[in-house]
Amino acid sequence: MSKKESTSRTLLVALAVSLVSSVFVAGAAVSLKPVQIENRQLDKQRSILAIAGLGEASMSSREIKDLFSSRIKARVVDLETGEYTDAYDPNVFDPLKAAKDPKLSEALAGEQDIALIKRRERFTTVYMVEQDGRLDSLILPVRGYGLWSTLHGFVAVKSDLNTVVGLGFYQHAETPGLGGEVDNPKWKALWPGKTLFDEQGKPAIRIVKGGVDPANPEATHQVDALAGATLTSNGVDKLLQFWLGEQGFGPFLAKLRTQGV
Repeated sequence: MSKKESTSRTLLVALAVSLVSSVFVAGAAVSLKPVQIENRQLDKQRSILAIAGLGEASMSSREIKDLFSSRIKARVVDLETGEYTDAYDPNVFDPLKAAKDPKLSEALAGEQDIALIKRRERFTTVYMVEQDGRLDSLILPVRGYGLWSTLHGFVAVKSDLNTVVGLGFYQHAETPGLGGEVDNPKWKALWPGKTLFDEQGKPAIRIVKGGVDPANPEATHQVDALAGATLTSNGVDKLLQFWLGEQGFGPFLAKLRTQGV
């Protein structure tokens, strides 16, 4: 066999192996996609329950699903009108996918986009914890850019629509030990009991450097910044201002206050 024939045969074998491997990888990706989607949904439900102060970290998948379905009610909200809508099924509607669709979202620029999300979906899903048929707490999805990534999370408020129950992020790529400290239980423990709005109903919550002074009248609206993570802290500050304001859940929360909860 000539050297040329040997080289050609080697290349053909390599090509065949690559094609077979590609088929197996593609097949595995397709077959695993439903599992991946279910796991993402489960992680989100776990995060919502944790922020609402429900359940235990050691709960099984079945326990998470059962607790979520029994205590959490999901509704889709029209962010422009502040009204609930039945146009979409809250159990399958994907606000992040909608944010990429020009028909279901709007582009943001300049001062409109303080959270640096580029586009804001018109419709999104909120989650209500109910007790004896009445609202116990409301869980709002929030997101915004930190230092290296977009932080995706939830803020939970009591039925007064002002007092924080909890804040947490289920997805981000901030620096471990710095911006990644948004996951630190000690930092998350600073949020419950803080108030989001001032007496005029405007977003007042702020993250401050140097530590919160308890004697400051504004201390109820303030949370310590993350040590050594100024840009991530600023990002959390800005994303809360955005989503609690007129571009975000402002009209929705105003309607709830008027209608009573």
